[in-house]
Amino acid sequence: MKTISLLTFAASVAFAASAGQAYAAGDAAAGEKVFAKCKACHQVGETAKNAIGPELNGVDGRKAGTAPDYSYSEPMKSSGITWDEASFKEFIKSPKAKVPGTKMIFQGLPSEGDEENVWAYIAQFGADGKKK
Repeated sequence: MKTISLLTFAASVAFAASAGQAYAAGDAAAGEKVFAKCKACHQVGETAKNAIGPELNGVDGRKAGTAPDYSYSEPMKSSGITWDEASFKEFIKSPKAKVPGTKMIFQGLPSEGDEENVWAYIAQFGADGKKK
C-alpha cells in the first residue's frame, strides 16, 4: 500500500513539474499563430531559408548574428546576445531599442503572452529544422 501511495505521489509531482514547465515556456500552438506576423521576414522548420531576416532554426542557445549565410548588421553581430527566452522577450519588445542600429524593423509583439508563445514555438526547432 505504501509503495502505491509513493508511486502516486511521485507521479503527481512529476506531472505538476512538467505542467509548470509547459506553462512557463508558453504555448507553442498559440505561438505558431502569432508567428504568422514574423513569417514576412523569418522562416523556421525543415525547409527554412534566410529571407529578409535570418532563419530561426536552432535559435535557442545561438549567439545573435551567427545564422549561416545571413548578412547581419554590425550592431547585431556585436550585441553579445545569446538567445534564450529572456533575451528574446526583451529584444522582441523593441528590437531597435535593444540593439540600436539593427536592420530589424518590427513594432514588437502586443503582449508578454505573445512573446512567450512565439518563443515556445520557435525554440522547439533544432538547428536541422526538426522539432525537438
